[in-house]
Amino acid sequence: MRFGFWTKNDQQTSAIIECCQHAEATGWDGLWFADHFMPNEENVDQPVHEAWSVLAALAVAVPRVRLGPLVAGNTYRSPALTAKIAATIDHLSGGRVVLGIGAGWQENEHEAYGFEFGTLRSRMDRFDEAVEIICSLLGNHRTNLDGEHYTVTEAPLDPKPIQSPIPLLIGGGGRRRTLRTTARWATEWNYWGMPEDIAELCSVLDGHCEAIGRDPSEISRSACALLFIGEDSAKLERFRAMDLGRATIVGTPAEVCEVVEQYRQVGVDELIIPDFTFGPMEAKKHSMDLFIKEVAPNFR
Repeated sequence: MRFGFWTKNDQQTSAIIECCQHAEATGWDGLWFADHFMPNEENVDQPVHEAWSVLAALAVAVPRVRLGPLVAGNTYRSPALTAKIAATIDHLSGGRVVLGIGAGWQENEHEAYGFEFGTLRSRMDRFDEAVEIICSLLGNHRTNLDGEHYTVTEAPLDPKPIQSPIPLLIGGGGRRRTLRTTARWATEWNYWGMPEDIAELCSVLDGHCEAIGRDPSEISRSACALLFIGEDSAKLERFRAMDLGRATIVGTPAEVCEVVEQYRQVGVDELIIPDFTFGPMEAKKHSMDLFIKEVAPNFR
């Protein structure tokens, strides 16, 4: 298994680079960054950095690991721009970018910045066209598509990314549309979920693959979960009772290993750990190190 590190985008850029360099130096396999322009909260007066710009900096500052957005919102940029940015950062990184993309979901930033939000169906229709354009631009000499939402005419993308093909990760758990699009186009799929959630959605994804004649094993699977990890089980008790509204792992290294093994058993190739629960820098590094030294080696 691989283990990815996902750092918050409300930190100073120096802190982002510091913790990502620490992740690379201590053996993490990937760096991930959320693509948002403002918090999805009532209080929006909080700093949020633009994802692709930060990833360009990390491509130079962190020399070894994979990196990408988790995931880029399709509605925020034209597909041609997304493909161009990803290809450029792939060159800056020496061929390490993963192009993570999703249909877009955070309504308040669409309203604030004037991005068209529409219905879920219209966003998925746009997403399908966008992914087709991105894949064509990255792989073909010229791209033509006259769609309902996007039009490109004899469009080049030069230089092509170093990777051929560049990994395309689709994020989301929509059973009817998102996973169908994943089956057709993606090389990787990501979802926030516990092992039982991932197992169910993997079954749906496999079904979509089989319907179009694609080998499901061609798509690697990753999962995200919050983490509370510590050596003292008693001190973790208050976190066990918390409901943070998303997948959460709580435990000592041995207890965390039991959960990671469940992820492995359901076919997860990469577990991505956000640092959202880790606290300030020194506490964050302690949690990162505890996981990567005491948990990760059991699954490599």
